[in-house]
Amino acid sequence: MANMIQAAREQVARLTEKAYEKAAEAGTLPGGVAVQAQIDIPKDTNNGDYATSYALAAAKGMGMPPRAIAAELLARLDLSDSFFARAEVAGPGFLNFFLGEKWYKEVLAVIEREGNAYGQSDAGQGQRVMVEFVSANPTGPMHMGNARGGVLGDSLANVLSRAGYETWKEFYVNDAGNQIHKFAVSIHARYMQLLPGGADFPFPEDGYQGDDIRDLAQAFYEAHGDAYRDAPEETWMADMSAFGLAVNIPNMKADLERYQICYDAWFYESTLHESGYVEETAALLGEKGYTYEEDGALWLDTTALLKEKYLREGKTQEEVDKLDLKNDVLRRQNGVYTYFAADIAYHRNKLDARGFDKAVNVWGADHHGHVARLQAALDGLGLDGSHRLVVVLMQLVNLLRDGEAVRMSKRSGKAIALHDLLDEISVDAARYFFNSRSSNTPLDFDLDLAVRQDSDNPVYYVQYAHARICSLVARMAAEGCPVPAAALLDISQLSAAEEKALIRTLAQLPEELHLAARDYDPSRVNRYLITLAGDFHRFYNACHILGAEVDCAAARLKLADTVRAVIANCLALIGVSAPEKM
Repeated sequence: MANMIQAAREQVARLTEKAYEKAAEAGTLPGGVAVQAQIDIPKDTNNGDYATSYALAAAKGMGMPPRAIAAELLARLDLSDSFFARAEVAGPGFLNFFLGEKWYKEVLAVIEREGNAYGQSDAGQGQRVMVEFVSANPTGPMHMGNARGGVLGDSLANVLSRAGYETWKEFYVNDAGNQIHKFAVSIHARYMQLLPGGADFPFPEDGYQGDDIRDLAQAFYEAHGDAYRDAPEETWMADMSAFGLAVNIPNMKADLERYQICYDAWFYESTLHESGYVEETAALLGEKGYTYEEDGALWLDTTALLKEKYLREGKTQEEVDKLDLKNDVLRRQNGVYTYFAADIAYHRNKLDARGFDKAVNVWGADHHGHVARLQAALDGLGLDGSHRLVVVLMQLVNLLRDGEAVRMSKRSGKAIALHDLLDEISVDAARYFFNSRSSNTPLDFDLDLAVRQDSDNPVYYVQYAHARICSLVARMAAEGCPVPAAALLDISQLSAAEEKALIRTLAQLPEELHLAARDYDPSRVNRYLITLAGDFHRFYNACHILGAEVDCAAARLKLADTVRAVIANCLALIGVSAPEKM
């Protein structure tokens, strides 16, 4: 797929090199000098659209002043049929290139030709990447961290797909282990309190306190009466956890579908235990010499694994020896495998059993200490976890109303859950705002701003640009002026600074998507949309379309419609709608 920014950059390099070859052949520059030049895009277009440092880089090898070299190159530049209208020598010896009409017209033609695929690349070369995100414990409603992680993971998977990766979206359901035990114990205590004479039944100190647990206990009581009053622990533990999960997991799926998130798979932790995969994974680590038994428990020699990892990554032995490293329990004295053991097995399943080239996890920042340990364990299994496991750490969300922090829902009086938030603001606003900052930055989510219908609200600002163009295109079509094909465009009509700036911003999308995929930062799409919408509004206010001369109106209409297509394209990547009317 075409990247017109990169195409122009590459053409500068070729044109400059050909000019040098001609000068060397003519004897005005010494031949046989290899030059590694940098090609930049000046911030001020008065200094050109592209600038090469070729003459400065060649000065030492050629034994000549940079400006003299640049002058010789300029004299032999052949810009005919190129993207450039002219070039000039500037400063200490830079060669500045100014884009011509061919490049501007080709940008519009490329976007027309590639349609919704515009911005796509083959950087990923078809590598299979699993993006695992949200993966909230199914013991209660999803919270604000899950809301941020949901849109971040979903948008990141879309961006990686556009960058040439084969992506898979997965939710890891923690339906086994200590949190499920605590879940069942909490339901049981509330159930026992509902029974006649059971009001004083003790509730566990570390139990789940939410009203949702009371609701589950009430529903269980209504279904079974007092049949479980004297049931053995093994029975009520299994039945109450199953009952609670059967309610909570469908609710989670419904909330996420409402949030426009659909997964390729929901993977259940319990299947790892039932199949013996966790036990097998621990045994493999043992075969490689990384486990030992102590006090009846099975331990992972995390210290040894981390030391090997850090030494491979370039730390010195002295630095490694100073680290405060600790080992991890894989299997407790009671024979139950820990969450960490299951997590290692799950990621072995991703990279080995299912053959994903890379696993990308979106986790809360509080999991920071878990990352290197898990990567090291996978290294110990020979799965190169240090490179194949990528963890995107996500900072906290601060909900604000009237400039004050919000903890409770106005509607329910309870801690705000994802479904509470979506009752208050639109899915579009939620998704846009949660993806508006890079994951490593805390996010202040202004609820008042999210519902405003003016240009201060960024999602409204972007969607309004799209709707405005849709209305314009419909009106022009009704007046007998449909959007022309790029090939029929008189590009000379688009000569104003605002028009050229807008086309340059359109050309930037492939580069932005490349960087978003490289840095695992889909918030770049939001920032690009704000820039594009701003450039469009400035163009629209400065360059009238309605009432303009026919050729000029047609060219400006094509530019506006191209902006519409790119806005819709980008909004789709972050799961936000592109309304035609507002």
